[in-house]
Amino acid sequence: MKDRVLALAGLLQALAAVRQISQDGRADAELVSPCIDSVFRLDAANVEAVYGGVVALQPGLNCLVSQIKGQARDTAISRMAVTVMQLERQLAKNPKMLEDLRRGIQSAERQRDHFGSDHTAVSQRLADLYADTLSQLRPRVMVQGNPLQLSQAAVVAQIRAALLAAVRSAVLWRQVGGSYWDLALRRGAILKTAGYLIEGSTR
Repeated sequence: MKDRVLALAGLLQALAAVRQISQDGRADAELVSPCIDSVFRLDAANVEAVYGGVVALQPGLNCLVSQIKGQARDTAISRMAVTVMQLERQLAKNPKMLEDLRRGIQSAERQRDHFGSDHTAVSQRLADLYADTLSQLRPRVMVQGNPLQLSQAAVVAQIRAALLAAVRSAVLWRQVGGSYWDLALRRGAILKTAGYLIEGSTR
């Protein structure tokens, strides 16, 4: 359950970054950087390593607890999460697109290594990859926010890069055995595990 909870937290953290970018034109580094870095860790030793440790997922874990408990729940994040999971199912049926994504990420990694994951060139490269692949599938992820921000190409690029990270976490969620049954029937176990991880990462 721990790995599934971490993957879910990664998914929600990426979508929380999408929400912040769509409203403010940027996201806090501690929110978005672990998500973007996770895109490049395709062959990590374990789920924790994908995100750089449990501490890096603190915002996502807190978001997960809020979404399940209904306290300060962000319905826009909930809607996007459902769509991303549906999108991941379509991606799983498209081995060519999966390979295109892998090759595109490996190509973008050279820029990441040179500039850093928070550089605009890296965001743009990942955004282009998302546009060329995942945006061709249905359903599309609908992002609501400040129209002034959403009209700017650089903001759209950041959003698409974060959405790519969200799909990365959705893929990971499936790989570690996650399913809709967990969300429907095992919410108590998810909350308990998330609470344990939050407590452990704040000691």
